[in-house]
Amino acid sequence: MLDATVYILRCADGSYYTGLTKQPIESRLWEHNEGVCEGYTKKRRPVELVFTESYDRMLDAIAREKQIKGWSRAKKEALIARAYHRLPDLSRNQSGDDTRRWLNRGD
Repeated sequence: MLDATVYILRCADGSYYTGLTKQPIESRLWEHNEGVCEGYTKKRRPVELVFTESYDRMLDAIAREKQIKGWSRAKKEALIARAYHRLPDLSRNQSGDDTRRWLNRGD
């Protein structure tokens, strides 16, 4: 059973929001679009779901969410496009980036 989903939303202003949920993703997306969630997306509605990854372990999901939040816009857009081959070149600090670990997860 999957424990958590990491997701990226495209906001009405063109910005991206990266989040994490244990709920079904459709429920979480509804909350964002209804303004139930205080914070970043409330004033940037409507939002569109553009990316998801599901994890069996919450700790893995938390680590991935933090990783993506630290990425540049270009790198997030490559991930959304599933252009995984571009991710290493878009790393600000390739020696400190653990993109390859996520690319080789086997799912």
